[in-house]
Amino acid sequence: MAKFLKPNKVAIITRGRQAGKKVVIIKAFDEGTKSHPFGHALVVGIERAPRRVTRAHTEKQIARRTKIKPFIKRVNYSHFMPTRYNFDHDGLKSIVSLETLDEPSKRKDAKKAISKIFDDQYLSGNNQWFFKKLAF
Repeated sequence: MAKFLKPNKVAIITRGRQAGKKVVIIKAFDEGTKSHPFGHALVVGIERAPRRVTRAHTEKQIARRTKIKPFIKRVNYSHFMPTRYNFDHDGLKSIVSLETLDEPSKRKDAKKAISKIFDDQYLSGNNQWFFKKLAF
């Protein structure tokens, strides 16, 4: 059905708790799986984006305001809107898999690793549009 939903493609969640959040597609399941018999994708997104920083902020405030909180989720194709943008990073594929969703300790470790990758990308200035909150 959706051949354009490829890994590293950026999408926006349209329904549910994470509605309006940007995500990166890690793996697409066009035919579905046994447990989820519909087209869906494994995605990684930003639950809490970094906030604005000014010169008046202290280093502690800056560290707190630039933290990124990620999430890992399976999303039905009908619940997100793909964009034309890509977020290229090979480390995400190696960290996130279906097994990380099942076990809480693996999920927690994966979130920490994803947060580090997102922090590095944010601080280096790459893909700045990805880390800004949507205004709609």
